[in-house]
Amino acid sequence: MVDVKEIKSLKLTPFTKMSATIYGILGLIGALLMFVALTIIQVSGVLPQIGQFNLVTGIGVPLIILLPIGAFFSTIVASFFSVMLYNTLVPRVGGVKLELDGNEVGKIPVISFSLILSAIGAIWAFIVGLVLAAIISPLFSLISAISASPAAANITANITHASGATIPTGAEVGSAGILVSIVLIIGLPIMVFVFGFIWNALFALFYNYIVTRVAKIQLEFGQITENLHELKQIPVIPTTLAVALVYTLLGLISGILSGNYGEFISNFIIYFIETALIALLYNYLAPKIGTIKLNLE
Repeated sequence: MVDVKEIKSLKLTPFTKMSATIYGILGLIGALLMFVALTIIQVSGVLPQIGQFNLVTGIGVPLIILLPIGAFFSTIVASFFSVMLYNTLVPRVGGVKLELDGNEVGKIPVISFSLILSAIGAIWAFIVGLVLAAIISPLFSLISAISASPAAANITANITHASGATIPTGAEVGSAGILVSIVLIIGLPIMVFVFGFIWNALFALFYNYIVTRVAKIQLEFGQITENLHELKQIPVIPTTLAVALVYTLLGLISGILSGNYGEFISNFIIYFIETALIALLYNYLAPKIGTIKLNLE
């Protein structure tokens, strides 16, 4: 029996704790793989020796410490803020809906899925654009002030006279700084929203009409109260295969557009491994640190 459920909200602490732990472990796995690769390179002598610098102790060992810690804390910030945005936006734009048949996700309604995720992406883009504009704008102002000084004006005039090259004036540099700031603060969020909506819509469409013929995402929910549920387990093989196939199709499209025709193969391998690791880690960690809890209606 198909049952349409909407994710009305996510519990902030359980989601953040689980996400940060998983990506901290993934960071450690990645660091260990890089350590092994650097050891092989160091021993085999593939790269020429740079003085007394040792790749293993100089790069490999610090990565084992820094990468997991960086992944853990950056995921805390990203997950915490993203869940806050999701819970705030749901009453305004609606939450993600899932058509569930038992523990199988039979269909992902396209509009609700695409709208909420692209809106969250646009807000993140606005914040990033605001920070970049705050960094870049003073630099343009400084360059504009220097360019407007009499000494700089004389140098510019001499270079222009000697070479015929046109050098931007201080006013032009200042105007460019304002334009760049506007693009970052306004243009970037709009672009992220539009392309994010298209990308997420394609994800849902590919899943609904192509991938579900082969495999379906499976999520085992347990009911705590009337609306509060917990994600008890993620069946690894069907979920991994379904996600990897969706990204394979997305990689096929982006590969055709960019000319990288092998992208769909790399997408399948990368997302198969990543999704499998996430599902395995979730199933292992859930009984130990707590499950993700969400309100389903």
